[in-house]
Amino acid sequence: MHLSEGVLHSSTLLVGAAVAIVGMAIGLKQLKSDRLSLTALFASAFFVASTIHIPVGIGSVHLILNGVAGIFLGWTVFPAFLIALALQALLFSFGGFSVLGVNLCIMALPALVMHYLSRALLRELTRKRLISAGILAGVLGVGGSALIASLVLAMDGGKQYADLIGLLIVSHLPVFVVDSLISVGVLLTLAKMMPETLHRE
Repeated sequence: MHLSEGVLHSSTLLVGAAVAIVGMAIGLKQLKSDRLSLTALFASAFFVASTIHIPVGIGSVHLILNGVAGIFLGWTVFPAFLIALALQALLFSFGGFSVLGVNLCIMALPALVMHYLSRALLRELTRKRLISAGILAGVLGVGGSALIASLVLAMDGGKQYADLIGLLIVSHLPVFVVDSLISVGVLLTLAKMMPETLHRE
């Protein structure tokens, strides 16, 4: 879902950077020392999952796992994902530094929405609720990222990117399924082995 450099206008990049800075500020403020290991775990999972990608037009297709990360991390997805995206840009020239803010928003905002939606869903850690939350995390995480990326491209390039937007959305349909299955597995495993990670404040 990463957008490439040289695609967006500078005004769009500045707006993306501004939103990302606000998210980073809130995320760093809420990052607690006892959650550092969990934050690092999901940052690593995001880094690995999204590094294995297939270029599609001006974007790319890959697993995201942002929905399930959002359940556990909340606002701290911003610093967690920023580290992963910066390393990908530095080590693999994946995405890019100029578009870092926009790409961070594309990945982190759906994760944040999933975090708040999961609060009611996971008040009770029943198997049914965990599976439902995992499916929702995959669908909302991938779908939300696709929607934001499409809106950014549509507002920035208009009809110029219409075909590429359609291709980006269609190419991510299999990712919905795989991302959801992995998210369900993660939730079921952590609910059994580390249920404290799902406790709400």
